[in-house]
Amino acid sequence: MSLTAAMFSGVSGLAAQSMSMGMIADNISNSSTVGYKHTQAVFSTLVTETTTGTSYSPGGVIVHPTQQVDKQGLITASTNDTHMAIAGDGFFVVHTLADPTASGGNYLFSRAGTFEPDDQGRLRNAAGYYLQGWEIDAAGNIPTNQSDLSALQPVNISGLTGNAEATSIISLKANLAKSQATFGAGYVGGNMANGTTTPHFVRSFQVYDSVGEAHSVTFNFLKTGTGVTPNEWTLEITADIDNDGAEDVLSTEIVAFNTDGTMDLSSGATTQTNAITIPWAATLGIDSPQAITLNFGTDDQSDGFTHFAGNSELVSSQINGALFGAFNSVFIDEEGNVIAKFDNGTSKFIYKIPVATFPNANQLSNKDANAYDESPESGTFTLREATIGGAGRIISSATEASTVDIATEFTKMIVTQRSYSAASKIITTADEMLEELIRIKR
Repeated sequence: MSLTAAMFSGVSGLAAQSMSMGMIADNISNSSTVGYKHTQAVFSTLVTETTTGTSYSPGGVIVHPTQQVDKQGLITASTNDTHMAIAGDGFFVVHTLADPTASGGNYLFSRAGTFEPDDQGRLRNAAGYYLQGWEIDAAGNIPTNQSDLSALQPVNISGLTGNAEATSIISLKANLAKSQATFGAGYVGGNMANGTTTPHFVRSFQVYDSVGEAHSVTFNFLKTGTGVTPNEWTLEITADIDNDGAEDVLSTEIVAFNTDGTMDLSSGATTQTNAITIPWAATLGIDSPQAITLNFGTDDQSDGFTHFAGNSELVSSQINGALFGAFNSVFIDEEGNVIAKFDNGTSKFIYKIPVATFPNANQLSNKDANAYDESPESGTFTLREATIGGAGRIISSATEASTVDIATEFTKMIVTQRSYSAASKIITTADEMLEELIRIKR
């Protein structure tokens, strides 16, 4: 009977609007939850019988909760270096346990990036879920089995006691005076090192060995060009390789110049090698030999050594390497690299944070603490490097705000309340009509 069916339709309306109010309540309650995605009520009709030209059977309504997981929330700044947000598609991979190999835990996916170190230095969010990442090896590479969750490890920023960087590059810019008188014949290799011959221009630089200890390397210049090659200088590079107080010759070079004062590398007159090696004595207990690349300028250019009028002088020097430095802070770049910084100015890549993407993120299964798990409808996850293959970029010192709009939710609340009242009127009105029908018999 249509009146009875109308009452059941009203009941379904009450149930649907009640569920809709529950969604609104959750949305408003989570308006400040980091990474929360608001849930929307989508209504659809229930049909009990096919409608014809002369009959109609009411069926009612059913509600479908729809979460717009793929909607981007506002990125807001944070004062914590380890807080993160994803701008674009994807999720952080987290684990419910500190040790993923222990039983009883589970991998989940989350946009809640309020990660902070626990007492062991492992990054976990406010819900206690531990951030997973690829550990970067000494060569700067991540594991080859990147698609496998077993390749992930909890990101741990503790245990970084310090870092030292050995010198590997020396770049010099200097002018060797054109007016310098030539030393002439009689120069013997090594004489500048042993003090027999006084060089025309000398500069010493600090380099660092494999353990961050400083050593002095000296560049001794002597103008030796004569006759048809007046623009040539002899360079002796020396260092005390065994700490005996005496300088040892590392390399002897001929540095030649063109008539316009620029470096001459193409004629073969210059014997500058691309690198020197320092054979530190085994008694020092450091890596040996130490290879250092030399950069004295470009052929026919004045971007390194020059031979102009005026005094011999050092213009600039760039030498890498650093003394031992203690761990200072952590920085995370947009590609997900976790970079440890040390107080000597050096840095080290320690982890790379993957971004998990899904074919249909809106069908992920909801879990506690603002996390998700894959479902048959969402499809299988793919682990990607941030910014590659559709994965979003990672923003450090930031979090993703909730996608809830309070004004919209309160408007929906008013509409839901009115719809609920209207559905209740259907029931009371149908009840009155049935009562009238029963009175016919009297």
